[in-house]
Amino acid sequence: MKYDYLVVGAGLYGSIFAHEAKKAGKSVLVIDKRPQIGGNVYTEEIAGINVHTYGAHIFHTNNKKVWEYINKFVVDKRTGEWVEDVNPDNTINKGQALVHPWKCPYHNGRMCIEMIRRLEA
Repeated sequence: MKYDYLVVGAGLYGSIFAHEAKKAGKSVLVIDKRPQIGGNVYTEEIAGINVHTYGAHIFHTNNKKVWEYINKFVVDKRTGEWVEDVNPDNTINKGQALVHPWKCPYHNGRMCIEMIRRLEA
């Protein structure tokens, strides 16, 4: 099969590029050494909560478009918000502020800005 794009790496940049290219009607083949997408920010559900498999990550941005774009994908669909804190019995601590600007790496925010710039070009 022939593809419009070959994306090597299913981390944030590769995943977002593939998603946006597909939305634009392009065919994309994504390959990665890991069996899942998301790179180092991949999470898996353990005891009813999403756990960062590869460790915690920090995200910074003051770009409203980037923040709105990211929130389309990272909000916990069950609670409607990001999970910030878990009680000792593994229940979600609903008394904590759930959305913080330091959730994923800074460079991923920069990547999102670059992705938007390229897609709008």
